[in-house]
Amino acid sequence: MDNFFNRVYESVMLIPKGKVATYGQIAAMCGNPRSSRAVGYALHVNPRPGVIPCHRVVNREGRLAPAFAFGGSGAQRALLESEGVKVEEEKVDLSVYLWDGRTK
Repeated sequence: MDNFFNRVYESVMLIPKGKVATYGQIAAMCGNPRSSRAVGYALHVNPRPGVIPCHRVVNREGRLAPAFAFGGSGAQRALLESEGVKVEEEKVDLSVYLWDGRTK
């Protein structure tokens, strides 16, 4: 599982400021498209908060994590908004902010 977690962290590091990715998108990038829950757990135990931008990962509907590991959904919202991502009703518009998977 440790290798998977490292792939998750490496993938999340690629998400540029002002964009978000979904748990499923990160799971697919790591070679395990059905492992979105494992992605969530990996981000919950993020060993380098502030370095690995786990706040840029949302669910498939664009919803914020209700129990964002580093301060709740309010903290996730504040971090996203500080990067120019508009959040309405704890949700991000994926048609606007979803990362296309290409690096910066």
